[in-house]
Amino acid sequence: MNQLIAPYGGTLVNLIDPAKSAALKQEALSLPSLDLDWRQQCELEMLLTGAYSPLTGFMTRTQCERVETDSQLDDGTFWPLPVTLASKQKAAADLKSGDRVALRDGEGFMLAILTVSDAWETGGIRHLGGAIEGVALPPHPDFAGLRATPAELRALFVRRGWRRVVAWQARQPMHRAQFEFCLKSAIENEANLLLHPQVGGDITEAPAYFGLVRSFLAIRERFPAATTQLSLLPAPPREGSARALLLRAIIARNYGCSLLISGGEHQSDGDCRRGEDLIHTHADLPVTELAGKIGVRFIAYPRMVYVEDRAEHLPEPEAPAGARLLTLSGEEFQRRMQTGLKIPDWYSFPEVIAELHRQSPPRERQGFTVFFTGLSGAGKSTLARALAARLMEMGGRCVTLLDGDIVRRHLSSELGFTKAHRDINVRRIGFVASEITKNRGIAICAPIAPYRQTRRDVRSMIEAVGGFIEIHVATPIETCESRDRKGLYAKARAGLIPEFTGVSDPYEVPEKPELAIDTTGLGIDEAVQQILLKLEHEGYLR
Repeated sequence: MNQLIAPYGGTLVNLIDPAKSAALKQEALSLPSLDLDWRQQCELEMLLTGAYSPLTGFMTRTQCERVETDSQLDDGTFWPLPVTLASKQKAAADLKSGDRVALRDGEGFMLAILTVSDAWETGGIRHLGGAIEGVALPPHPDFAGLRATPAELRALFVRRGWRRVVAWQARQPMHRAQFEFCLKSAIENEANLLLHPQVGGDITEAPAYFGLVRSFLAIRERFPAATTQLSLLPAPPREGSARALLLRAIIARNYGCSLLISGGEHQSDGDCRRGEDLIHTHADLPVTELAGKIGVRFIAYPRMVYVEDRAEHLPEPEAPAGARLLTLSGEEFQRRMQTGLKIPDWYSFPEVIAELHRQSPPRERQGFTVFFTGLSGAGKSTLARALAARLMEMGGRCVTLLDGDIVRRHLSSELGFTKAHRDINVRRIGFVASEITKNRGIAICAPIAPYRQTRRDVRSMIEAVGGFIEIHVATPIETCESRDRKGLYAKARAGLIPEFTGVSDPYEVPEKPELAIDTTGLGIDEAVQQILLKLEHEGYLR
């Protein structure tokens, strides 16, 4: 190969025309707007920069159906997955074919204009398809020097005289086995290496990618500087499927890479848990054959083992007979990281582990939320206050009590007690708790939180940044009514209080709480001790 591989479809798409930006911004002032979340911004950025070449916009319903059934674009070009703009916003529901809408980030920054050519609903979500006219890329205040568009990387490769490039598109940190395999793959294929970690994320909602990038900055120093390039790929997260891998191959080609290392990351599910899985023909997708049509060759990451006698990682079939082989599963690695146990030197580099510990320390140094839920009068507030006091006695951590009455007074004073307002109140508690947890503090929450889906959403929000312990205060309603000092249950049964949990509105019992406590006949100290023992068992306290 004497020149860099051409973009997929022959031409690298660029949807931003600086000469039109001023006019588009002016037009956008009179258009309806959609505010994009960070995942949607990632998808838009991939379109704007040509990473999804030859696409020039979001797909219509007909185009999506053709991709799903025949894996083809309108001109017959192979394409593995639909790319649409999906939105639950009210503004999206009013859009129809022919409308133009401004696409903005959460701060109102103008990114592009979409000319809607199709709009349809599935499962309460509005999908929009149509051509994109770009104004600017989503702003990135982080790692600005590591972000290169396909055109910029291609120009860099040409200046350096690179003709054959192998890509490593990672969503997880690189350890010794991946390091050795990437280096060996580049050498054996006489190729240069692009370290291209996928960092679709948000500094408030999904900040874990900061640790990922810092780990790559640390390991980059171990690669040959003249033949290795580190750049960030703003791709939205996708499931580990064969179709997603083929889309990654298209992306790799558009960035100038003719080879792609597939696999090499721990995945507990999905169609392609290892790169070797690609050699199998899927029910509807001959993966290796289609990769050839894309023009990118997969280098399948095998099951690697550490051969102690030779002090190197090798594919398991190449390991000498009788040699001592060492492995460490992804689950065991995570367990050791969470509990602060030593990671073997043969598994990873110390500078990588140090960065990962900075981003996600052992559980005893992580922030966490204790989320009490139960009927009015169950004992949530009493337990929450007693637990907060015990944790403050221990010291060493900042503890914040978010009791239902406290939050109602200071954070949700304008809300009533309808289902919608109770949901808003609990989600506000969850957001505040997630911020406390993210900053290594302890949040103790004690709302009624009667609805299962709302509790699930709060759990997801908090588990993205730290620990979450749900405690169902499972005191029977009879006991709760007998404790009712304010007479709320009596008023509810008399019809004086509408939508009262447990009487005229349901309480959905937690499915799998970390702990369930019935305070009937149970002393406060004994109940708090159960909670502390649970926190110790989970590793959050020592």
